[in-house]
Amino acid sequence: MNWGKWIIVAFIAFAAFIGSLVAVCVKQDISLVSKDYYKEELEYERQMVRMKNASQLQTRPEISVKQGTLEIAFDRFSEVENGELNLFRPSDSAKDKKFAISKNAGLVQTFSTDMLQPGMYRAKMTWTMNGEEFFLEKIIYI
Repeated sequence: MNWGKWIIVAFIAFAAFIGSLVAVCVKQDISLVSKDYYKEELEYERQMVRMKNASQLQTRPEISVKQGTLEIAFDRFSEVENGELNLFRPSDSAKDKKFAISKNAGLVQTFSTDMLQPGMYRAKMTWTMNGEEFFLEKIIYI
């Protein structure tokens, strides 16, 4: 073979390599921390106020996992207007779960962990009490 044929073969091999590299890269799953990342970034200041409000409470909610249930112990549940507990799974956003926190006279609210995969979760609790918003975050293991 002469030089011209080898140059054409090299260009074709290089194009095939680049094409296969692009195909592999396109198929990769790129998961962000959150699907609404930019929207959440705009609410960062409100989040800081919620965290400050929670840090100033004399007693804060305690989130724990006991015997297949997720427990939130808080002595001021009777004052809670509304709330939500988000379980965020950093390794797979498809395993994230949300639970509603309701106003009740009890000191503990429990949620079943049967539908949760074992592993690390970031528990993010937001609630409104006496017209103020609060936020608490804790890492838990199921």
